[in-house]
Amino acid sequence: MRTPQSHTALKNPPSQSALEDLRKPVQAKLAAAWASFMFLVIYVDYFHLYQPGEIDEIRGGVIFEFDISATLMSIFFVIIAIPTLMVLLSMTLPARVNRATNLVVASLYIPICVFNVAGTSWDWALYYGLTIGVEVLILAFILRSAWTWPRHVTV
Repeated sequence: MRTPQSHTALKNPPSQSALEDLRKPVQAKLAAAWASFMFLVIYVDYFHLYQPGEIDEIRGGVIFEFDISATLMSIFFVIIAIPTLMVLLSMTLPARVNRATNLVVASLYIPICVFNVAGTSWDWALYYGLTIGVEVLILAFILRSAWTWPRHVTV
């Protein structure tokens, strides 16, 4: 004997064109967002070299008005290493620590992204406006994903 549910299921078979949309773990969303952020940062830095005179300034020992030194390069390394490590940490840290770490690091990186506009000329405002805007949007996604991390309800 058929139940009403099975009768309905036979009457309305699943569409062959319907796509399955599985719920993604927060960890995977965060790792993907940090990876996207890193790709963008790398490309923004790379395309920065296309600005007239940038290569000459670097050859002259200056980056962003700062003298190139081991200290400066170490600071740049740390600035890039942290979001790179966040890809790994987002997939491996326990949920409570993961959430807090993502909230703190993403919050700290918003002013770091905005700092990139310092010293630029108005003719590059569109470029930096777009790139910083997208970077901040990705960081906002990270903040929202970490902030709204689903809670496990115990009964």
